[in-house]
Amino acid sequence: MRVNVVDPSAYTPPYDHALCAALARAGAQVRLQTSRFGYGPVPPPEGYARVERFYRRGAGAGLGSRRRFAAKLAQQVPDMLAYRRAATAADVVHFQWLTVQPLDVHLLPRTRPIVLTAHDVLPREPRRGQLAAQRRLYERVDAVVVHSEHGRSRLVEVLGIAPERVCVIPHGAFEHLTRVADERPLAQELAAVDSPVVLCFGLIRPYKGIDVLLDAWRAADVDAELWIVGMPRMDLAPLRAAAPASVRWIPRFVADDEVGAFFRRADLVVLPYREIDQSGVLFTALAFGAPLVVSAVGGFPEVAAQGAAALVAPADPIALADELRRLLGDPAARAALGAGARAAAAGRYSWDTIAAAHLELYGALAGS
Repeated sequence: MRVNVVDPSAYTPPYDHALCAALARAGAQVRLQTSRFGYGPVPPPEGYARVERFYRRGAGAGLGSRRRFAAKLAQQVPDMLAYRRAATAADVVHFQWLTVQPLDVHLLPRTRPIVLTAHDVLPREPRRGQLAAQRRLYERVDAVVVHSEHGRSRLVEVLGIAPERVCVIPHGAFEHLTRVADERPLAQELAAVDSPVVLCFGLIRPYKGIDVLLDAWRAADVDAELWIVGMPRMDLAPLRAAAPASVRWIPRFVADDEVGAFFRRADLVVLPYREIDQSGVLFTALAFGAPLVVSAVGGFPEVAAQGAAALVAPADPIALADELRRLLGDPAARAALGAGARAAAAGRYSWDTIAAAHLELYGALAGS
């Protein structure tokens, strides 16, 4: 089967790579249709072809966000129309992201089955008309993949998408990050830390509950360091001003060859989100067998049910403080969570299992 995986804006290179490589291992002929990722290198293709088809003129990460958006918007229609013609070489087209929904719904290929993965099931802060445009997009494609039963219920109950059009296929654990060649060690000042480390990793955004985590950290009063690592997408100044001295900030993009050093060092990984469906950070932690504490939001309880994470109530700093204190004081409990994470990564959340589910869906849509 010839499969095109399409991520025009290169929003999720690790996910794109893991899915394409797994589909290729399962025997599919896979082409990843995407654009240049402006923040660092991406994983080299493993058994699939990678084509940087979109946004080839003046849309790099070096531009300011408004100029970059304007450059991409100017290329959206011609690039999508050019891809529509190229899509005739595929049996199934699987979009990962479509970010200009009012335009994209009219620009999709017309002659091949189309699948769309709803990484963000619903917009968190919808602009005027965005929710209606997203509904039209979901109704236009042949199938929508979501990563959790929670995501499926939101599409069916909130947007009214027909249940038979929504397919639950879990997110996979990013095992390829555990075998990156020439993995970089931690910086010297981080490697010198000899106390336990709690890691909060990923893009820093308001919905991720960093303020809740800082309140919990003060209340926990433990002999440990909290590392908050990732590129900010919000003003950190008020948070940093109020943070205890035991909080260490690394506010920048972290490339694939650095990821392993952070997750191997962490005694505990914490995701105090206010809302989410699923998280690539969670599935990175699973791949490294890192013990996890997560908020009981979105699809996170489904992962915790595999024995791979401890759950706390969202936006509850006292509950989070109690769980941090408990786990930091109980190495056996952390080891049990780590074992659960590794088992989940090798089982339900393995990419070979996930590729098989995708190919079953593709086959049904293509009639083969």
